Amino acid sequence: MKQTTKRVSAVLAASALAVSLTACGNSGDDSSNASSGSGGKVTIELAISKASQDSAFVDQDLLDQFEKETNIKVNLQLLPSEQITTVLQTKLAVGETPDIVQYNLASAVTDLNLERNFEILDDEPWVGRVVNKNVLSAHGHVYGFHVSQDTGMQGVVYNKDIFNELGLSVPKNYEEFIAASQKIKDAGITPIFMPFKDAWATNIWTSAALADYASKNDPTLFEDLNTNKKKWNEIPELETLIDQQYQLYKQGLTNADVLSDSYDMAVGKFLNKEVAMMFMGDWLIQDVETKDPNVHLGLFPVPYTDNVLMGASPLGGQLFIPKQAKHLAEAKKFLEFLGSKDVAQQIVTEQKYVSNFSDVTTPELPEYKQEIVDNYITPQKTVTTMEGYLQVDMSEMYRSFQDVYAGGKSAKEALDAWNTKFQQLMKDKGVEGF
Repeated sequence: MKQTTKRVSAVLAASALAVSLTACGNSGDDSSNASSGSGGKVTIELAISKASQDSAFVDQDLLDQFEKETNIKVNLQLLPSEQITTVLQTKLAVGETPDIVQYNLASAVTDLNLERNFEILDDEPWVGRVVNKNVLSAHGHVYGFHVSQDTGMQGVVYNKDIFNELGLSVPKNYEEFIAASQKIKDAGITPIFMPFKDAWATNIWTSAALADYASKNDPTLFEDLNTNKKKWNEIPELETLIDQQYQLYKQGLTNADVLSDSYDMAVGKFLNKEVAMMFMGDWLIQDVETKDPNVHLGLFPVPYTDNVLMGASPLGGQLFIPKQAKHLAEAKKFLEFLGSKDVAQQIVTEQKYVSNFSDVTTPELPEYKQEIVDNYITPQKTVTTMEGYLQVDMSEMYRSFQDVYAGGKSAKEALDAWNTKFQQLMKDKGVEGF
C-alpha cells in the first residue's frame, strides 16, 4: 500500500542495468526466448489487492522503465480486497495463475499452500545480499521478495493534530479510549473508522489484543488451539475483546456504514480529517503522509486494558511467484530488477523503509516510524499478532465477526461458528489432534 511518485526514471535508465537485466533469466524458457530473441514483447500478470494498488512495486514509472529495459510488460490484476484470498485460491486450483502475486507471507503459508504452489527463490541472485532472510522465508526457504525488513506494527492509527486540538492524550485503557472517542465525537468528527466491508479489517483489534493477552496470561494459548487442547469458544477473554470493539459501534463512536465502507476509503478519510482513529497498521500512516506530509499521524497499542504491547504483524506486501506461472523467467527478471542496488535504493529511500539489502542504505526514518522504534521496538514492547501463529485460512473468522455487526450473531455465536470451521480446516489439513 505504499506509493512512489515521480521518481525512478533517472536511476533506472543506467545502461549497465539494462545490460544485466536483458542478460539474466532462463535461456531454456520458451517465453523468455520470445521476449529477447525474437524481439516480441511478453506480458506478465501481477495480481494485487485493490487496497494495495499504491504499492511501491507497481508504480507506473517503475513498470514503464522495466518494460523499456527488458521488453517485458507488467499487467496488473486488481483483485477485490475482500475476496483476494478466495480468488487466488481458485486461480491456483484451476491453473489460471498470475505470474506474480503480492500477498502476506504468513497468510500465504496458511491461505495459499505456499510450499505446494510457489517457487523457492533461494538461488536467485539478489538473495545473497539479503540481510534478514527470516522475513521472506518459510520452512527454511526464501519464498518472498521485498526490499524492506520492516514488520507492520498494528494498533490504533490516530491523528495527532486532532488529539492536540482537543487536549487529548493517548488512551491507556478501554475506559480512557471511550472517553477520548466521545470527546472527538462531540467536536463533530467521527472518532473511529471501521472499514468492515473488508472482512480482514474486523480482526485488527482482536488479533493484536489477544496476542498481548496470551503473552502475559496464557503463553501456550495458540499452541493449545493448534493442537486441539483448547477450543476458540472456550476463551472468554476473546469473547470480551470482540464485544469491546462491537460496543464502540453500538455507542455511535464509529462510522455508521461499517459493512459498506472499505479500506480503500481510509486514506481520504484521514486526509480530510473526517475521522480521528482507525484500528490498522502503520502502513496506513505511510500512505496518508505520502499524499500529504502536513497530516501528522501516530500509532498506539490497542487499549483493551492497561499496559498493552504493540502488535507486530508478519511482513506484508511481499511478491511471490507461482510454480505454474506462464512466464517464470520474466517474473524472476522483475524481482531481480526490483532488487538491483540502484532500484532498491530508490524505493527504500522514497518509502522510508528499513533496508533488507546489505548494499542499500536505510534513510532517516519519518517521525511516526522513529517513535515506534523508540517507544516499542527498541524497548521490546511488541508482540506478534494472532496471524503469526495460526496454520489455516482465517477468512471465516473475519466473516463471523462481520456477522456480529450485521446483527446476525453475538460474540459467543461468532466464536462458535469459527470454532466449527477451524476444526474442519485443521482436519482437512491433516493436523494431528483434529
